[in-house]
Amino acid sequence: MRKTLFIAAAGLLLFGCRPNYMPKQMGYYRIDTPLKHEYQVFDRPGYPYTFEYPSYARIEIDTQFFKEKADNPYWININYYTLGGILNLTYKPIKSAADFFKMNQETYKFTFFHHEKADFINDETFMFPDNHIYYTLYTVGGNAASRYQFTATDTTSHFLFGSLYFDVTPNADSLKPVTDFLIQDINHMIETLKFR
Repeated sequence: MRKTLFIAAAGLLLFGCRPNYMPKQMGYYRIDTPLKHEYQVFDRPGYPYTFEYPSYARIEIDTQFFKEKADNPYWININYYTLGGILNLTYKPIKSAADFFKMNQETYKFTFFHHEKADFINDETFMFPDNHIYYTLYTVGGNAASRYQFTATDTTSHFLFGSLYFDVTPNADSLKPVTDFLIQDINHMIETLKFR
């Protein structure tokens, strides 16, 4: 009887005290956005545009495409180092109505290049009469490389195209807090955009 109780107690200790392993739930890294939106003015001499951009970002000259940039020295990146994002801005002067039509077609094709990965692509057009800017915002849903793309133009002389990218594998759910935060900065930039 004692022997049976000892074996039962030993068995309970061996098998009853095993740690209960539970798989860790899938999660995402926490990304802290700045507490509020604060802006500064981009107004470099010689540039054909000026706008307000976030104080927690840095402006860098886009040196990736030197051959194309020989004719377009006004391509810049707004780098959000702490958020891992970058807003590419491509500027082109409009030389004719045909030129303007071609630029619109190129940006449309570039945006809809993401259709295979996108759940949807919505476009909204706005006009800012005070600074004569026509603004089209493309929202790309799903796990596409770029969540937001836009064009801003006065339709006669200036054309600006922007794309927001992150230096991580696209995951719409994990990036949502950041993209929701940065769309306010993009909209503010266009509201304050002036062409010279």
